[in-house]
Amino acid sequence: MQIICSELYEKQLKEILEPLVKEDISFAKKFKMYLDTIIINIPTKVDKYKKSIYFDDENIKDLEYEDFTVVFYVEKSNSSYIILGIVKKS
Repeated sequence: MQIICSELYEKQLKEILEPLVKEDISFAKKFKMYLDTIIINIPTKVDKYKKSIYFDDENIKDLEYEDFTVVFYVEKSNSSYIILGIVKKS
């Protein structure tokens, strides 16, 4: 089992965290730590997450956290999970 974060996800997360750090660094750290915990636990809860609203593919799922949706891909052949991106819910 492997969890891989895409460059797009890393870029989007950085854009989300920068203003949070300026406002309240303690909150930003808690936000990031909890998000990381949720992502680390994806393999044990993958069936809990619904098919992504952004893609027509059963292997792409949405994980909702706070006001954001983390989109990830389940690669069943090699038991890996690719974090594709994080977007603000509309």
